Amino acid sequence: MSQFWDDIAARSNGQHTAQELEAAAYRLVTEQVLYYADRHSRTAYWMLERYERDFKQALAPLGITVEVNRQQRYAYALPRHLKAGTASVAQTVLALVLRAIYDESARIGQFTDDGEVICDLVELDEKYRLMTNRELPAKGELDALMKSMKRWGIAKKSDEYAVDGADDLAASQPYTVIIRPAIVDLLGETALQRIAEWHVANPDTANADGGNGEVERHEDEGTGES
Repeated sequence: MSQFWDDIAARSNGQHTAQELEAAAYRLVTEQVLYYADRHSRTAYWMLERYERDFKQALAPLGITVEVNRQQRYAYALPRHLKAGTASVAQTVLALVLRAIYDESARIGQFTDDGEVICDLVELDEKYRLMTNRELPAKGELDALMKSMKRWGIAKKSDEYAVDGADDLAASQPYTVIIRPAIVDLLGETALQRIAEWHVANPDTANADGGNGEVERHEDEGTGES
């Protein structure tokens, strides 16, 4: 495989080394999504964008599909042969709500140049209540859930619009939630339908804390921890 990366590096006319190309492939597999909008991922994204066919070839024997969205500038990797994994109920429900918010905003063109949807905690709280008939998780649990969303490449926190001076979590706006475009690829329509069906069929379990109930995330489509 080292010769494989050496050959690509030679075609780059000194722009990239074999080690850099191999590191980009490793990052894609472990992080699942690489966004040009993230400064520390820009070089890796450009390598994936430029040599997409080669990265596809390199990762295909591992059963991994590589795709590059050039319009919104991100690359993602998905295993073709998915092993059933689990996500907590709390993680699954939040991911479902975030996907619904993203779809609603995208339909009316409310997203950034990077294809991201900005959602403040007031809106998240309202949509969460409407969709789940329960309260948005408290700050500590929500922070932990957002770490999972970031690890999956579907959402992250931003303190750009933070407002202090209130006790209520939503009113104080300690951060906003940035819903990232790859949520559409990683949490597809099939996964959404299965989550929705599971949620309706298991209302009691769905009201439990995240550590008590688990649902499958990996089937035909869905987010995955890398």
